[in-house]
Amino acid sequence: MAASAEQLENQEIGRGDLSDAQWSKLKPLLPPQKPKTGRPAINHRQIINGILWILRTGAPWRDLPTRYGIHSTVSSRFYRWRKAGIWDDILAKLQTIADYEGRIVGRVHFADSTVVRAHQHAAGAKGGKKIKH
Repeated sequence: MAASAEQLENQEIGRGDLSDAQWSKLKPLLPPQKPKTGRPAINHRQIINGILWILRTGAPWRDLPTRYGIHSTVSSRFYRWRKAGIWDDILAKLQTIADYEGRIVGRVHFADSTVVRAHQHAAGAKGGKKIKH
């Protein structure tokens, strides 16, 4: 059974869960909590903390602790938001805010396997048996 909003406010924050400061920055960037039709959605903070738990532990969805809600509800919201581009929007907004506040310095550079030289035996060096004459 999912916790009510009042229970969530009184619930102790677990290790790895969003702090109040983090939540206050993230909350305005999320879709409306209450859908236009149908039953009310489970609290976004509870769901996101569940998603963070999965990402942090690498556990399967079915092993999600009950304090985060039913695993199928948490995973469903994760995948629906991914498909709708909500996670990309949130990231872009957070980056814009951090940039505006001067907390992003310089650029981040990535290297992938196309620019990193592997060991010579992995890079297409001539192989096979060498025959001595």
